[in-house]
Amino acid sequence: MAKGLMVTYTLWAVGGVLGLHHLYLGRDSHALLWMLTLGGFGVGWARDFFRIPAYVSEANSEADRKRPRDAVQPPAGPARFAGQVCVGIYFGTVALISLNSLSFFYVIVLPLSVAAGVHLVSSVGSQTSDLWKTLPGCVFTSLIFYGSSLSPLPISVVATVTATQNRKFKRTQPPGPLCPRLFRLSLVLLAFSAPLGYSIFHNTTATLYYISDCVASILDMFWFLPWLRGVLEYFLLLPYRILCMLTGGIGYSEEAWRKVLDILLQEHTERERLALKVLSMNEEATQEEITLRYRELVKIWHPDHNLHQPLEAQKMFIKIQEAYETLSHRRKPRRNG
Repeated sequence: MAKGLMVTYTLWAVGGVLGLHHLYLGRDSHALLWMLTLGGFGVGWARDFFRIPAYVSEANSEADRKRPRDAVQPPAGPARFAGQVCVGIYFGTVALISLNSLSFFYVIVLPLSVAAGVHLVSSVGSQTSDLWKTLPGCVFTSLIFYGSSLSPLPISVVATVTATQNRKFKRTQPPGPLCPRLFRLSLVLLAFSAPLGYSIFHNTTATLYYISDCVASILDMFWFLPWLRGVLEYFLLLPYRILCMLTGGIGYSEEAWRKVLDILLQEHTERERLALKVLSMNEEATQEEITLRYRELVKIWHPDHNLHQPLEAQKMFIKIQEAYETLSHRRKPRRNG
């Protein structure tokens, strides 16, 4: 069925940032990219206004679909190159936020995430690239910048250069039924958003507990004003009550929500306990004491000061850094008296 220009422009105006017009034209890779980046951070969505006639023409060209085009390498464009770098950094940053607690993050997860972002941009339209040639460069660069929060940038640049060198035309085929395409897209969206959503929920939970501890400390100072305690406790429980209203159960839903928060808090507390063990500190240690201890251990275990045992020093150095990063967001312990 021929695709209409006006229908495409309508979908662009209504849901262009979510890639509805690309989904309509059978450009699933482009649609997925727009869904994950909200229209290429808005810039790509605006650019589509001028590119839609060419997209519609390509979608309606049956001869173009049947012609094998693997023998000729497509031209490299600055817009695609810049998009690959930006999306690679974006995917790497999302991975840093949501999955950096994994032990094999910098070796596997981060390079794979950046490579996936670069390859997604490479696969937009009639072009593609070889992911298996892009991935080794990402892994190697990730090892060079191991542990750095800026590592997504060099990894993305290396992945983009490699993908550009290995670009090729892909065999275009009819897009197929809509339902299986939507199912595949939904699986990718779930894989992308689930870890990020968990991380945001986890950090928000830790923040709520931190705020509750601060308020509890203040309430201890105003023990002679019980009405003030009641008012503040009511507002602290307000998120729980809103959830109960939305889920339709006062007792059970609030208790279930509390259990979820307790599970997350236990995990958060366990990570803090292990981090304190690495720094040889007790649970009553203040942030200043932790910082001083961290600086001492960094000097002791710096690889440049342990040339006789470089591997052991490097591993310990990384553990110390990870422990300090964990404890830099810890809830301050209460001190009696």
